[in-house]
Amino acid sequence: MKSRIVIPNVAPEAYQALLNLEKYISSTSLTPVHKELIKIRASQINGCAYCINMHTADARKYGISEQRIYLISAWREADVYTEEEKAILALTEQVTLIGNHVSDEVYQNAANLFDEKYLAEIILAIITINSWNRMAITTGLRAS
Repeated sequence: MKSRIVIPNVAPEAYQALLNLEKYISSTSLTPVHKELIKIRASQINGCAYCINMHTADARKYGISEQRIYLISAWREADVYTEEEKAILALTEQVTLIGNHVSDEVYQNAANLFDEKYLAEIILAIITINSWNRMAITTGLRAS
């Protein structure tokens, strides 16, 4: 692949803003498991090998089993996820595929399971990983 733009070098202030958003996500009350499920599922949908590689490794560090990692893309048919995790994965899919909108059913299910602050943190985590995915894919970052 031909060399592509390196955003941190060309637009360091914008890159720093995204890093600050990531820093905020790291400081939230979201559990490490919830964060990694969001990051892996959005990255799978977006086809970001760089991020899938990074976040499956992180998931292992947080004790997420290989079985749970492997089944994320088929979470609806797997009985290894809690009701809360399934709500997070459903919301992650619909926010990531936003052109289809976020259904009232998926949103309300999550809203019934989480308080407003935690739900806001979930939504912001989904938005953040989607930004990272888009930057990595567009600029040609590769998993190694």
